[in-house]
Parts: sequence; C-alpha cells; structure tokens
Amino acid sequence: MAHHQSAKKRIRQIEARRLHNKFYARTSRNAVRALRAMSVKSEAEAMLPKVAKMLDKLAKKNVIHANKAANLKSSLTKHVNQLS
Repeated sequence: MAHHQSAKKRIRQIEARRLHNKFYARTSRNAVRALRAMSVKSEAEAMLPKVAKMLDKLAKKNVIHANKAANLKSSLTKHVNQLS
C-alpha cells in the first residue's frame, strides 16, 4: 500500500483514467462490431466516418495503438466498399 500522498493521488488518477479508457474502448469496439454486421451499404457508409473518428480519438489518447486504429479503419473501409 502506498504511504506517500503523491502515490495515493497517483493511484486515484490511474483508476479514474483506466475506467475512462475502458468505457471508450468498449464503446468503439461495439461500434466496429456493429459496422461489420451491417449489410446495407448506404447505412454502413454513413456510419464509417463516425467509427473512424472514434478510432482516431482512441489512438490520439494512446488508448489503442495508432497502427491498430489504422488497420481497423482500413479493414472497415474494405468491408464497406465490398457491400452492394
């Protein structure tokens, strides 16, 4: 257990940040899953920029790696383009 005030504060900050990151990562994962499940091209094209924006924000805040965000955006774009 931490004894210094600064260490106790750091523990509180880390826990708050962990919960915040967990929420946004889970939300974006659900959005990616929903986009992959879509079969109507017009709806998927409308949702793609929103999901890409979510992934970019997560990468910017270092919740996910920048390359992972790029790979997800690429695969989602390919999926949307293949829909008819």
